[in-house]
Amino acid sequence: MKKWYFLFIASLSMLLLSACGATQEQAVSDRGPTTTKTWDKPPEMIIEPDKPYTATITTNKGDIKIELFTKDAPQTVNNFIFLAKEDFYQNVLFHRVIKGFMIQTGDPTGTGTGGPGYQFEDELPAPHRYEAGIVAMANAGPNTNGSQFFICNGADSENLNGYPNYTIFGRVVEGMETVEAISNVNVKQSPMGEPSQPTEEVYIKNITISE
Repeated sequence: MKKWYFLFIASLSMLLLSACGATQEQAVSDRGPTTTKTWDKPPEMIIEPDKPYTATITTNKGDIKIELFTKDAPQTVNNFIFLAKEDFYQNVLFHRVIKGFMIQTGDPTGTGTGGPGYQFEDELPAPHRYEAGIVAMANAGPNTNGSQFFICNGADSENLNGYPNYTIFGRVVEGMETVEAISNVNVKQSPMGEPSQPTEEVYIKNITISE
């Protein structure tokens, strides 16, 4: 059994689910291959927690610039920067899109079950609220963070404030129009029976880190 790293809204309750993985069906595109890299343990600290960092996520729908919360979630930001510099996110799909809630990515397999080969602890509670523009880790339960993350895109994300179980590590400072463009793609039923799987390939081209 493979764990699904995501959030699910049902009767305003956030549930964590497990299920067998399934291959995402997508139309042919110019998207290149994703990484097969994995590691046995989380990366050593490579950032300076007192230093400001930003990440520019270039997608096939446009750019998204994120302010990273190094002081509030140093381990999570360090992990994100490490993976970005390793090109781990290159060509990775946004495999889960729910308009008004969030867009999710970070799994090279595109199934919602993949990751970097290791897990690391949550950094909770966060001094921030879930709302449009917030960037947080997806997980499969406490202390199961890996590479998958989501960007809140609407009012439904505020329901997470009643279930603050996802480490917040950044905020969109430019490019919410790109987030909206991704949010507006057509979706179909996912293997989990949720109408959230894009019918076209929406993906990360690369992530650039600025200090």
